[in-house]
Amino acid sequence: MKKLKLAFLGGALSLAALSASAETFRWASNTDPQSMDPHAVNSAPVLSFLNNIYEGLVRRNQGMSIEGSLAQSWEPLNGENGWRFNLRQGVKFQDGSAFNAEDVMFSYERASNEVADVRSWFAPVKEVRVVDAYTVDFVTKAPNPLFPDSIANFMILDKGWAEANGAELPARDAENFATMNVNGTGPFKLDSRDPGIKTVLVPNGSWWGDVEHNITEAVFTPIGNAATGLAALLSGEIDFIQPIPLQDIAQVESRDGFRVLEGEETRVIMFGFGHEHDELLYSSDVSGSNPFQDVRVRQAAAHAIDIASIDRVLFRGKIEGASQLVPAGISGYSEANSTRPAYDPERAKALLAEAGYPNGFSFGLKCPNDRYINDEALCRAAASMFAAIGLNAELSTGPVRDYWPQLREDAFDMYLLGWSPGTFDMEHPIRFLMSTPNSEKKLGSWNFGGYSNQRVDALLPGIQQEINPAARQAMVDEVVEITQAEVAYIPLYTQPLIWASKDNINLTQRADNFFMLRWVSVN
Repeated sequence: MKKLKLAFLGGALSLAALSASAETFRWASNTDPQSMDPHAVNSAPVLSFLNNIYEGLVRRNQGMSIEGSLAQSWEPLNGENGWRFNLRQGVKFQDGSAFNAEDVMFSYERASNEVADVRSWFAPVKEVRVVDAYTVDFVTKAPNPLFPDSIANFMILDKGWAEANGAELPARDAENFATMNVNGTGPFKLDSRDPGIKTVLVPNGSWWGDVEHNITEAVFTPIGNAATGLAALLSGEIDFIQPIPLQDIAQVESRDGFRVLEGEETRVIMFGFGHEHDELLYSSDVSGSNPFQDVRVRQAAAHAIDIASIDRVLFRGKIEGASQLVPAGISGYSEANSTRPAYDPERAKALLAEAGYPNGFSFGLKCPNDRYINDEALCRAAASMFAAIGLNAELSTGPVRDYWPQLREDAFDMYLLGWSPGTFDMEHPIRFLMSTPNSEKKLGSWNFGGYSNQRVDALLPGIQQEINPAARQAMVDEVVEITQAEVAYIPLYTQPLIWASKDNINLTQRADNFFMLRWVSVN
């Protein structure tokens, strides 16, 4: 299996020499960030965009390594579990307010609140203490060597600004002042926003960091239609777009003045089930029960998927089949469990018959149509494959702004999900996707189907604490073995990165698919 080359993908892809002149930069993507609140929605389009405006204690550099941001340094606590963060002094929020430890404490309390979508980041935290104006201690329940990496997207809000504007808590599926307004410490600030239409950023002249870009204005336009987005690039209306359809790669590469940036993201695309649903919600022929609670039915669904055909028809040979919820090359990847279920429709039919469904049944399949590359086409192809074994999917697709609320409301029988591990470690999807949902422990916050296994839950603390690599990997391997045997999810493939730009643009393509304006120059 092809290994994910993090060092290459995370490195800067120089598309042109740096220019000293200042420029307007225009870019597009297929998804508009649904909120300007960094604690409201734990999704890549939101976190990637807001990393240009807000900052955390730490951040990832171009090579994906952790480095200091609002914290200049950090070290393990003496005599107890946890980490001390020594904050950067002299930093100002964009409204001129001074940054200090009270803002960190406020942001922790806000982001770890039960209404925050990012609260699972703080599951290991026992207590947070302000030592002085520029020192904060995060006390963990047990040794946690991954903790600094795990909070790379934990962004800091100004306590006074949030309180003055009634934004003490995030509004996940609603609105408050922070969903439309910002006040960060980062390299850019919000100039104007028309959700779904256009968002304009301008440089933050008081930013503490070294300026590497030459942008005077950055204009973002969400373009949901792929053909429209490509036309906008080739006509010169925009300078950069992410992603482009794979079938358009040759067209872009054949045009003078443009180029394609290809890589492999750390995101695994998968199907999830409504494990905890007592009955199907969208079936026309099954009532009072949920066949997907039978592992044989889930196994049948997995054997129905022909990844080779999906790769050939939809992805032009650009995807790598996935056996688990992280790609090969990620820390904790289970080499011992690297084989994915074989495409075997006859075996799938036999499993359905064994489970008592020789003629199959109908069910509801929910998918977004603007979140992942070829997401709607993928779901249509999968629905056809399911139908071939007797599983008749009633496919429902829609924009991601409506999709996440539907998943949180359990409005599905099966659903599509993509996951990129924020820590670049297998612990991340175990905590978010495989742990039994537990609001008090801040676990399983994206485990929409309610998958639960007591042994998996018991292994997670050890995986978080163990520093012996072999002992830790043995625990991870056991989790992967359990979740594969139970078909907790159907991992499909690792999503490719396909970006396109004018060739006078210098930028960095990171393996997490985050786009940072501070590394952009227009020549």
